[in-house]
Amino acid sequence: MHYLNSEPFLLWLQKLTGIEETLIPDPYFFGGGFHEIKPGGYLKVHADFNRHDKLGLDRRINMLVYLNEEWNDEYHGDLQLWTQDMKECVKSVMPKFNRIVIFNTDDFSYHGLPDAVACPEGMSRKSLALYYYSNGRPASEISDQDHTTLFKRRPGKDKRTAGEILSLFVPPIVSKVMYRLRGRQYE
Repeated sequence: MHYLNSEPFLLWLQKLTGIEETLIPDPYFFGGGFHEIKPGGYLKVHADFNRHDKLGLDRRINMLVYLNEEWNDEYHGDLQLWTQDMKECVKSVMPKFNRIVIFNTDDFSYHGLPDAVACPEGMSRKSLALYYYSNGRPASEISDQDHTTLFKRRPGKDKRTAGEILSLFVPPIVSKVMYRLRGRQYE
């Protein structure tokens, strides 16, 4: 992990992505580090939080390293990258061993693994997640405010949760407070 946060790697990553601002690794691994999803688990399509609370920096790059030696299509768990308007999944990436996925993250880069993992019991989907930041970013990558994770529904696939249905009848200020306390925002 040290090398993935080293200056030579950061310079290579900056060149690869075309980001002009200096990339800074997260020494706290806030939201990053080792991730494991067991059978039945999933992660709805979302755009990540856009600012690091402790560092006050803009989140720019996600890097995922997959650690699944015997993964196959039947297990699902693919990372899906969606258009901003959620009309189509533009890329689906199977979490095979030693595969690395690097993508820009901004207020409009929707991604997730919305289909439940279906690997056998005793197995899980494992990955190492590293996030990189900068002090500032292009205005075209910013919505009007700092935000936590923004979840979106896939067309015709994702159903509203009980909490979302309840929020239709609860005053908006109460809903916002409830979602903020949970660290999520739905659109």
